[in-house]
Amino acid sequence: MISLRLNRKTSKFTFGLFLSLVLLCAAVFSQKIPSPEEVLGFRPTTSRTIADWSQIVSYFKKLDAASNRIIVKEIGKTTLDKPFIVAFISDEENLQQLEKYRQISEKLANPQLINEAQANKLIEEGKVVVAISCSIHSTEIVASQMSMNLAYELVSTADEETKEILRNVILILIPSANPDGIDIVADWYRKTLNTKSEGTNPPELYHYYAGHDNNRDWFMMNLQETRLVTKLFWQEWFPQIVYDIHQMGQNGVRFVVPPFYDPANPRISPSILREVGLIGYKIAADLQAKGFAGVATNTIFDTWWHGGFRSTPYYHNSIGILSEAASANLMTPVNITKEQLKASRPVRGLVSPLETATNHPQAWQGGVWRPEDIAAMETIASKSVLEMASKFRKRYLRLFYENNLKNLTHNEFDPIAFVITAGQPNTQSISRFIEILMWQGIEIFEMTEEGYFSTDEKKRDDFHEFPLGSFLIFTNQPQKPNILALLERQSYPNRVNERGEAEPPYDVAGWTLPLQMGIECQAVWAIRELDKFRKTLRRIENINQARATLNLPPVKEPFSKLPNPLKTSPRIGIYKSFVPSMDEGWTRFVFDTFQIPFSSVSNKQIKKGDLEFDVIILPSDSKQEILDGLSKTRYPEEFAGGIGEEGVENLKRFVEKGGKLICFDESCELVIEVFQLPLKNVLKGLKRNEFYNPGSVVKIEVNRSSSLAKGIPEELPAYFINSSAYEILEESRVKVAARYAYKDALLSGWMLGEKFLNGKVALAEADYGQGKIILFAFRPQHRGQTFATFPLIFNALEKNQ
Repeated sequence: MISLRLNRKTSKFTFGLFLSLVLLCAAVFSQKIPSPEEVLGFRPTTSRTIADWSQIVSYFKKLDAASNRIIVKEIGKTTLDKPFIVAFISDEENLQQLEKYRQISEKLANPQLINEAQANKLIEEGKVVVAISCSIHSTEIVASQMSMNLAYELVSTADEETKEILRNVILILIPSANPDGIDIVADWYRKTLNTKSEGTNPPELYHYYAGHDNNRDWFMMNLQETRLVTKLFWQEWFPQIVYDIHQMGQNGVRFVVPPFYDPANPRISPSILREVGLIGYKIAADLQAKGFAGVATNTIFDTWWHGGFRSTPYYHNSIGILSEAASANLMTPVNITKEQLKASRPVRGLVSPLETATNHPQAWQGGVWRPEDIAAMETIASKSVLEMASKFRKRYLRLFYENNLKNLTHNEFDPIAFVITAGQPNTQSISRFIEILMWQGIEIFEMTEEGYFSTDEKKRDDFHEFPLGSFLIFTNQPQKPNILALLERQSYPNRVNERGEAEPPYDVAGWTLPLQMGIECQAVWAIRELDKFRKTLRRIENINQARATLNLPPVKEPFSKLPNPLKTSPRIGIYKSFVPSMDEGWTRFVFDTFQIPFSSVSNKQIKKGDLEFDVIILPSDSKQEILDGLSKTRYPEEFAGGIGEEGVENLKRFVEKGGKLICFDESCELVIEVFQLPLKNVLKGLKRNEFYNPGSVVKIEVNRSSSLAKGIPEELPAYFINSSAYEILEESRVKVAARYAYKDALLSGWMLGEKFLNGKVALAEADYGQGKIILFAFRPQHRGQTFATFPLIFNALEKNQ
């Protein structure tokens, strides 16, 4: 040990040296935090550059190693076995106590476990949990690139504003909710750079099964990525604010944020809708202050539908924010002329992107639109959300707690519970239904004794016995809005314009889960001797407990594959072109889920007549998509074109020689035409003031004498989404397997002009040569949700049916 005795002069010198060393160390420390440009060799979001998923993951891991403001965690694997990462960003002290703050958020989400004094203490101590998710739709690529810049800025900036955010907020940053798609898009973009295909979308789905529909799965839990994020959000962290970053078409306004357009779902808390609007206006104001034009509110998107990344949080009493930026051509800039903007179609809430209005105070006049512009707006919006969360920390925590708390109190206007009656034959569907609800945090009980319930809202003293082994879901849970929105029937407002034309909703109008899955799940309005009855209930702790009650074998992992229902082993081909088809992807998903072997059938195979199958399925693709495929002017030869006339003739020969052709919804048009089947789609050509059904559950009546009806009830819920309805022109050539109900066909959602649908053919079969054609006028596997109509597909697949 060296001892130094210093006089005032040397002391002064030494102090100066010490200070210099401190500053030098600080500088060195700050330099250890690598910027994205230093790691990647380019600044992410720069035009005509792109980072793939491995680069994004690598960069976030480097940030984690260099900074005490970020912790990167892998929460699981994607559908294609890539690491799914999230980044927790906050100040060092918060990250050292991450589990403490997670528990605070969890307790505020479950107020039945704490008293008011404890809640007040937790609100004083807690941090607002904000989740920001990027590029779930992978062709909306910019946000995934922007996420690296945003993370770097938050962990490296030392200004007071950033420090305040990091003190008060725990950010869960998801660089992409679809990592597989990031690689699909990045690989395609790099491959086509400087070619005629630069900026085009990949010739495949950017999610292995779902494509764009990966953001339609947030109550169904079909996809691995959905389940990972749902577990993170609604089993573990319970974020108070969720911000989902998207892009949209090129020729409209530049940026859309809340408040949203009407209608609002009545199951969403009014206070949530107000806070959504407040944050949206903050984003819009901040963008305006930075000089950005073309920012719109109260347009296009609504809050009716349940099932999206930003809409699902509403039903968990959290604030969901969506932004939609106008797109470039992936990472390639585009030039948008004023003429293109003028030609843009009117949208809900805005006649033209050149219109100045209260919800769009400064129109963008056109010009070059770059990924850098998109990223700048998304970054400002992200900071706006974080600033609001920080400034009003206690307000958001209290709002979250109080909305959860009020749901514990029953009111006379809502059912007290829902009952899944024992003895239903579709036990696998019931098991999956229960698993779906439990994964979202909904509490379910098994009845160990008989119960006496009233299922009549108007006769609440009219009790009927329900057997033991039934399952009960009380509504007075923190997630009451979620329970009601999933289990009750939707009645979409009759929104028509002055010409009587239906106003299209954002996505669908109805989605009632028990109906889609073919499960009897009744609303309960009163329970005899409720307090005594509660003591007989057993809480379901895991899915194997429910499966035991249903006499099903245990499973080793969540959402396990289901048993193959086929009794025969047909050779099955599913048509898959280079036009990305979500319906094709969902068809594969259903077959994989039920472990039904199949092969994909390409355009090339059909054109060659290489059709060694018993059954070929045409998913719901249009006539043009099947015949013509992708454009030769934009895509390489290997991806361009469809089956053409040659392929049509080969399909005809396939059926003539004994093959079976199954068509879903839109593909029926081509088959009816080329096989000259005596069927007419009576809905084709009708205007929106005559008939409209944008996505609803409808009732079909099954012909029990049909071979397709084996094991099927006489009435069945089916999903109709701008689908078809047929009239038979020659009854001797076509057999009817099912019709849309002759009356009261709408079960959940919205339908204008039902009379055009009533009694029309929903499922038909026709002999052709030695083979058979089966035509579904609807999509029996819609988004992998319609378990009720899956058996119709399975019956159609069987040999000798």
